[in-house]
Formats: sequence, C-alpha cells, structure tokens
Amino acid sequence: MEIIHKIGRRKTAVARIYLSSGDGKVTINNKDVAVYFPTATLQYKVNQPFALTDLEGNYDVKVNVYGGGITGQAEAIRLAISRALCEIDADHRIALKPEGLLTRDPRMVERKKFGQKKARKKFQFSKR
Repeated sequence: MEIIHKIGRRKTAVARIYLSSGDGKVTINNKDVAVYFPTATLQYKVNQPFALTDLEGNYDVKVNVYGGGITGQAEAIRLAISRALCEIDADHRIALKPEGLLTRDPRMVERKKFGQKKARKKFQFSKR
C-alpha cells in the first residue's frame, strides 16, 4: 500500500497526515500520541475514525500539525484521518458521515472591531 497524504483543518489548526499500513502507531510532530495529547479525551478524538471503522491497529499515521490549540489540532487530525480512510475504501464513509467526522467545522474566531473592546464586547458606556 502506498502512503496516503491528506489535510484536515479546524479553526486555525492545520494537520497534514501520512497514512500507511502498519501496526497502529500514531506519531504527531515526532512525538507519540500519548505524549503530545496527555488527556484521554484528545487521544480518543484522534483514534475515533479507526474505532468507528474497526481498523484499530491496521495503519500507521505520521502527523505534522501546527496552529491553534490542542483541541483544534486533535479535531484537525481526526478530519484528515477520516478523509484518508474514505479514500482507502468508500464504504467507510457510511460509518463516518453520520458521526460528523467528514464535515469541516467552519466556525472561526470573529475579528475584533475598532472602537470596541473585543469582537462583540463594547467599552463601558458612561451616560454622564
């Protein structure tokens, strides 16, 4: 099997993954997944596409991820892995699509406006 390259994005995080057949080793920025994502929730998000398609331990994943925070990065990796699994076998789409793993979340941080404290928050108004 050749190496499959896919990209996933979430907020400002961008994840490039390289999927190849192997024994289920996930390497993120040259670190093990347990070291890069210390919490179980984030590790679950990364491995969720494999769990839903019953492919745990079948593929090695090498990830380059940058930008955003750790949650955004985990969800960007999840999207990229889901896209790669759909390229391997189109039948995986049936399991991944209802869970929302193939949808790119478009929500981004709203920009700060001039004359205001933040995007929506205003400076304190003084009547007198």
